[in-house]
Amino acid sequence: MTRLTKILLPPAALIVLALTAACSAAAPAPSSAPQPTTAIAQPTAAPEQPVAAGIVTATPANQSAEPSGVTAAVFTKLNLNTATPQEILTVPNTGNRMVREFQEYRPYTSIQQFRREIGKYVDAATIAEYEKYVYVPVDVNQADAETLQQIPGVTADIAGQLIAGRPYGTNQNFLAKLVSLVSAEQAAAAQNYLSQ
Repeated sequence: MTRLTKILLPPAALIVLALTAACSAAAPAPSSAPQPTTAIAQPTAAPEQPVAAGIVTATPANQSAEPSGVTAAVFTKLNLNTATPQEILTVPNTGNRMVREFQEYRPYTSIQQFRREIGKYVDAATIAEYEKYVYVPVDVNQADAETLQQIPGVTADIAGQLIAGRPYGTNQNFLAKLVSLVSAEQAAAAQNYLSQ
């Protein structure tokens, strides 16, 4: 004869057992069919704008924008009449002594003057190297042919034509003439060389 034992459970335990049994009965049987999933859209950040590394472009404040379709390279030459001692020292093979000499003969009115005065201290080859980094501002109505030839694209022949076209009245009139003689890029770069 089997003997039954009566177990008394507290009321809270009975509730837990009842809930467990109800959940088991309501749960669907596992299926091998794929179940649909609902994706929750996640907010996305706006894509970052591409930045060209190491490229810096600028238009000096005293210049107008280049003509449409023309992209001027950054102008890095130093104005011999306004360059600071620190700027002059960035020119290869200068040093403190040449800083004094560069400044002593200011204001320069022609590249010939620069060559003559600095030629007292260094040879022509060194001066030619300096000219890769410096320039004498161009007065469109007074500059000699050599000074005009500092402007990219201006040859001795073009310089002669520019001199023959004087007076220009304004730098813009000069540039209007120049653009018919050199490329648009060269004419855009010419603005950097003109005295104001």
